[in-house]
Amino acid sequence: MNDVTTETASNKKFDPEAFAMNLAKAMESSGQALAAYLKPREQGALKDTPPNELGEMVRTLTTVAEYWLTDKERATELQLKMGKAYLDLWASAMRRMAGEEAPPAIEPSPRDKRFRDPEWKSNQFFEFVMQLYLLTTQWAQDLVRNADGLDPHTRKKAEFYVQQITNAIAPSNFVLTNPEVLRETLASSGDNLARGMKMLAEDIEAGNGTLRIRQSDPAHLVVGVNMATTPGKVIFQNELMQLIQYDPSTKKVLRTPLLIVPPWINKFYILDLRPEKSYIKWCVDQGITVFVISWVNPNRELGQKTFEDYMKQGPLAAMDVIEKVTGEMKVHTVGYCVGGTLLASTLAWLAEKRRARVTSATLFAAQVDFTHAGDLLVFVDEGQISALERDMQASGVLEGSKMAMAFNMLRSNDLIWSYVVSNYLKGQPPSSFDLLHWNSDATRMPAANHSYYLRNCYLENRLSAGSMVLDNTLLDLSKVKIPVYNLATREDHIAPADSVLYGSQFFGGPVRYVLSGSGHIAGVINPPAAGKYQFWTNDNIKDVSLANWIKGAQEHRGSWWPDWREWLGNIDAEEVPARAVGSESMPPIEDAPGSYVRVRA
Repeated sequence: MNDVTTETASNKKFDPEAFAMNLAKAMESSGQALAAYLKPREQGALKDTPPNELGEMVRTLTTVAEYWLTDKERATELQLKMGKAYLDLWASAMRRMAGEEAPPAIEPSPRDKRFRDPEWKSNQFFEFVMQLYLLTTQWAQDLVRNADGLDPHTRKKAEFYVQQITNAIAPSNFVLTNPEVLRETLASSGDNLARGMKMLAEDIEAGNGTLRIRQSDPAHLVVGVNMATTPGKVIFQNELMQLIQYDPSTKKVLRTPLLIVPPWINKFYILDLRPEKSYIKWCVDQGITVFVISWVNPNRELGQKTFEDYMKQGPLAAMDVIEKVTGEMKVHTVGYCVGGTLLASTLAWLAEKRRARVTSATLFAAQVDFTHAGDLLVFVDEGQISALERDMQASGVLEGSKMAMAFNMLRSNDLIWSYVVSNYLKGQPPSSFDLLHWNSDATRMPAANHSYYLRNCYLENRLSAGSMVLDNTLLDLSKVKIPVYNLATREDHIAPADSVLYGSQFFGGPVRYVLSGSGHIAGVINPPAAGKYQFWTNDNIKDVSLANWIKGAQEHRGSWWPDWREWLGNIDAEEVPARAVGSESMPPIEDAPGSYVRVRA
């Protein structure tokens, strides 16, 4: 790294000549960024068509505008409210300039990281800009909240789009209105901008003409070297998945093996990051024979693979292999996120077929009912799904970058704009962070599978209703009588805790609903040794709201992992000598984590 970046701002002096040179470098890199953007378009590899989301945003916000502008009285009230807020801000600023004490017109949330620099409050210009922005944001949000004529779905979409726009125009995102960036620019004589524009050009080139924001330095993060290193072998593969069996680390293991079904929206190694926080390694060390599905990163040729194919060539195929390798007809199962939804669907299919293949099921942040499905419902209605299906039909898959961007937009300040500021304005490359490296390791999805999932689960909510059909079989979750450990996370914006709680009632057997602290990832990947967060338990899950459930729940400090292991042991505690990996009929194919997981989108 350039030595200038290691100096403190106080030790640096502005150098006009160096500033001019750095601006020239920044302009040169900007030209390279533009060239990287234009090259695939000139070659016909990319076509610039307006994204479907843009049209949806315009239609939604037009609906909000029509509500206010079709009534003169409402429109006048709206203008007066905004005008008064701005006048109050101006009056407050004038009093402060005159040396008087004046309370701020509005203050940022204590959790808002964008305005933590002291100069947002100590410098009158920056404080004025910040308050002007916050007042405008509050006014825009009130436009949506107070538009009584909007249906709930339109309101949710409008709130989301307003949030995206206001996040994008925050003064913290621009050099001249971000005190921290401006100080760095002056102190380094513009070296930060030269470095930032160079990174921008590299990230557009890495994205083949689209910006792929780097969230982590990949230099010391390699799958199979620094991550996903739990010893094991791939013992089976088909066109959709590889099945990994892990080496035992104990002399005895539970007789019933464990099959983990991860989501295909992301890669399985979220469960096997570094050894100290690997759920897979922890399970192995707890005396469990662990098998994990590693889904393929599909291309156009697999575009017609369906949800049914994923069930048959995924968990069902894995169960057959596990029986051949271990001699056990039954398995414990774990399903994470959409992998949990597939697992629940598979359990209902097995129940209808009267096939006893599963001893227990554990669901991590997984939904079987989508009534309260959270922020992702913003993207789900007939118009948006139809538009997405048209796009997927052309390519056969949903590109991983599009799905990754949708997830990042749910927390755009943390996962988009903070990196824009840090990378491209401050010129600071991100540090190596395994979780964010995994987050950016996107996967594609077959068009047929993704379309089925969106329509049957999010749009029509068929699984919990008992009207979902797989393999010509009507699925009924009430026929699933095995014990279920249903884990939710308190701050989950993908599978909200109240959605997971509500879904618990549809199973026909005993359900242990557990609520973990933190969110969709950190609430699940929480090793006991870390001593972080907490979890809550309460046996009352019938006809109870999440708020009332929490009131009657018992709080436990630390990780839920030992609680789950105790639950598993209470179901089936019988042990056998540790098993070798694979068998004569299923010899190892390659070392874990296998080759499928290494294919990048």
